[in-house]
Amino acid sequence: MLPSKGTGAQNLNSPTEMGLVGNSSTPQSPDDIRPYDGGGQEKVQMKKQLGLLEGCAIILGIIIGSGVFVSPKGVIQEVNAVGTSLLIWVVCGLLSMIGALCYAELGTLIPKSGGDYAYILEAFGPLPAFLYLWDATFIFVPTTNAIMSMTFASYVLQPFFNSDCQPPGLSIQLLAAVTICLLTFINCYDIKSTTKLQNVIMFAKIGALVIIVIVGLVWMCMGNVENFENPFDDTETDPGKLSVAFYSGIFSYAGWNYLNFMTEELRDPYKNLPRAIFISLPLVTVIYVLANMAYLAVLTPEELIASNAIAVTFGNKIMGYMAWIIPLMVAISSFGGLSVHIMTSSRMCFVGARNGHMPAILSHINVNKFSPTPSLVF
Repeated sequence: MLPSKGTGAQNLNSPTEMGLVGNSSTPQSPDDIRPYDGGGQEKVQMKKQLGLLEGCAIILGIIIGSGVFVSPKGVIQEVNAVGTSLLIWVVCGLLSMIGALCYAELGTLIPKSGGDYAYILEAFGPLPAFLYLWDATFIFVPTTNAIMSMTFASYVLQPFFNSDCQPPGLSIQLLAAVTICLLTFINCYDIKSTTKLQNVIMFAKIGALVIIVIVGLVWMCMGNVENFENPFDDTETDPGKLSVAFYSGIFSYAGWNYLNFMTEELRDPYKNLPRAIFISLPLVTVIYVLANMAYLAVLTPEELIASNAIAVTFGNKIMGYMAWIIPLMVAISSFGGLSVHIMTSSRMCFVGARNGHMPAILSHINVNKFSPTPSLVF
């Protein structure tokens, strides 16, 4: 184990004999290992092994979680109109696209990993960045991991219990904890394996939503369009309720900024970062709007509001014996989103330690796997 900053020349017979080595600054050379200036200590940096496909997989993996299978209820119950609900989904997609374009600009101007933390540090200085980092590390990163893992555990365990019996809370918590540990281990063991897993899950998620869209379109082509008659009647105009509806929609698009947490690991970030955003956000917007059209074609607004898991209710009503696919899709989406969140948020911790805002051990990198193992485990 070597410290983040050199403390004098040390003789290393082979860098691969070391478990972890420090990383004290953002290296500009594309080489994976090169010596420190004026010292014998070797330096290891994160490998640039993420391409355009992996970038899209990270963005889509974190955005398409469980939100699109649940949040439509939060929109429709606030606006009370089918047409207004679909309009809000379109506007939320456009707003998210604007935010993502801002992050594409930031990612090319400040080509550092760490995302929000790195940009706050550059714009406002060390104190706000320090406070944000510790807030993220101890509050909203672990709670988000907990929510995603428990969503996954709930949907995995539900088929083993009948409709009148819910899985025990302790079993959900234990499975969620095991899932977090498993994904952390995979991220520590091999980044390439993690990115390949993300690529597979990305296509699975898109395929799952395409199934919902196709089923809904077929249902509409059969003449079942009564839910779209007078789509803007009885639209809620209360600003408070409209704000809550927009919040539910924006929640489902959250995650477009997470590729910026891994900028230093992205090959040719000046091209691939904007391209990944340009591809992912319009694709998500189109899929989300079509998926909501499918929901609203099959389920009435009253049925949507009464459901706690809209996609499951959708499948039970129209997909018959194939309805089991829906809980599986939600579980896969939650699993993939959790994997991306663990991988990307650990980079913020890693960069913070590199800047001296967290213990230096968290800035160390595994010399064999080129993964920030201490920050992932922490």
